[in-house]
Amino acid sequence: MFQTYQYPEFEYRQSEEQRTGTVKRHPVVVIGAGPIGLTAALDFAQRGIPTVVLDDNNTVSIGSRAVCYAKRPLEIWDRLGCAERMIDKGVEWQLGKVFFRDDLAYSFDLLPEDGHKIPAFINLQQYYLEEYMVDEAKASNLIDLRWKHKLINLTQDETGATLTVETPDGVFQMEAEWVLACDGANSDTRKMVGAGFSGQFFQDRFLIADIIMKADFPTERWFWFDPPFHRGQSALLHKQCDDVWRLDFQLGWDADPEEEKKPENIIPRVKAMLGEDKEFELEWASVYQFACRRIDRFRYGRVLFAGDAAHQVSPFGARGANTGVQDIDNLGWKLKLVLDGDAPESLLDSYHEERAFAADDNLLNSTRSTDFITPKNEASRRFRDAVLDLSEVTDFAKPLVNSGRLSAPTPYTESALNTEDESSFAGKMHPGTCCSDAPIKVKGEDGWFLNQVGDGFTLLVFGAEEARDISAGNVQARVLRVGRDLEDADGKLAERYDAQPGTVYLIRPDQHVAARWRYFNDNKVEAALKTAIGGA
Repeated sequence: MFQTYQYPEFEYRQSEEQRTGTVKRHPVVVIGAGPIGLTAALDFAQRGIPTVVLDDNNTVSIGSRAVCYAKRPLEIWDRLGCAERMIDKGVEWQLGKVFFRDDLAYSFDLLPEDGHKIPAFINLQQYYLEEYMVDEAKASNLIDLRWKHKLINLTQDETGATLTVETPDGVFQMEAEWVLACDGANSDTRKMVGAGFSGQFFQDRFLIADIIMKADFPTERWFWFDPPFHRGQSALLHKQCDDVWRLDFQLGWDADPEEEKKPENIIPRVKAMLGEDKEFELEWASVYQFACRRIDRFRYGRVLFAGDAAHQVSPFGARGANTGVQDIDNLGWKLKLVLDGDAPESLLDSYHEERAFAADDNLLNSTRSTDFITPKNEASRRFRDAVLDLSEVTDFAKPLVNSGRLSAPTPYTESALNTEDESSFAGKMHPGTCCSDAPIKVKGEDGWFLNQVGDGFTLLVFGAEEARDISAGNVQARVLRVGRDLEDADGKLAERYDAQPGTVYLIRPDQHVAARWRYFNDNKVEAALKTAIGGA
């Protein structure tokens, strides 16, 4: 198969602790240098946490793998300094079309309003994503990337963990105050701590075929139910960069994975979709079965889990990597406060509370999408086909069409870290919700609201001059005044936050709303800040 990408080979180096036989304790050790582990390293480093990353390989992911990245993870990567490169290289899109047999059944726009810095979605091969984050990590003096380092055993007590690691030079031990497992759906770390990982396996198989071709198809997501070129099954077409196109074909449970991956069996399927005269080259192919599962607890003592090591979803809706990045966004600031002694260790239990809640939401959406795309009995298929028929002629059926509800952040509506509203607000920015971006001006220069928050707690104040910074122990919420520190360029910030003169928002370091009021009250703000850091 033809390749458009040259895989880098990262240098293995023996660590000083292995060379000298000295056991060293690190604040944090991350297991796995995929998208989630690398995001963790960059987030931790930005918050001042020295981080060691162990990976048993020495290159980026083989094959395009995850290719579809949503607005919220891109906003997180923007905060970490690597989103611009991803967006520049990736293919931006926000429109999708769903076809039933020969007809267009439904179309959608994922970002119909303007005034956002980050696009709704980009498509970018996972190897580029990882390469860019590795480059960013190499530039940090707080990140130690250790390639060809395989975790083979882990023990822990109430103060930390001892890791036994295998390298080309043998086996050695190291210690960590905290371990973050980002080692995928088949996580060895999960097995080492005896964690449960339960859910549903789906008895169906899908073929991924990445092809290289010149085509003038629009940069949209096209999904087919029962198309003329693949009767009785589903198919998907997406554009990536470098003229690479992602094609998905539902195969059915009886398909032989090894046979279906052979070029002589892939090529006829592609030609049936694109036409006999279309020229293309195969770049990568894989056949997968998927599951919807999650870990029973995101925290096992001093070991935390994120990404596929904590939850696994079907690929419909691009919820896998996107959800894992949001795990890290939730964890980093909490871990920093605990390491610094500014919040109780129990704050990390809210990581499980909030991200298990989000994982269950994603699993529910993923399961519903899968059941719609791959009905398991004739009654389900008749219902699905009736919805698709009706969607062509009636509006009420269109929202019922489910070709994969695309990834969106889950609000932490039930979080113990929230302070409930005491006044009426319109709009979506209720406690537990991630902040919406908006265009602003800072010192006369055009900018974006989300770039002004994220280093710590922020008190967003709309015109209340009496507001002041509030502290809870060593944790401070700094005031950011609309009208003085930044200008609401065209009123979108006030509109999206339903702001009136005097409105106050307490925003967490992960850019989620912790509390909001119609006026500033230092006692109420202090109480909400204490609640948001676990009641310290």
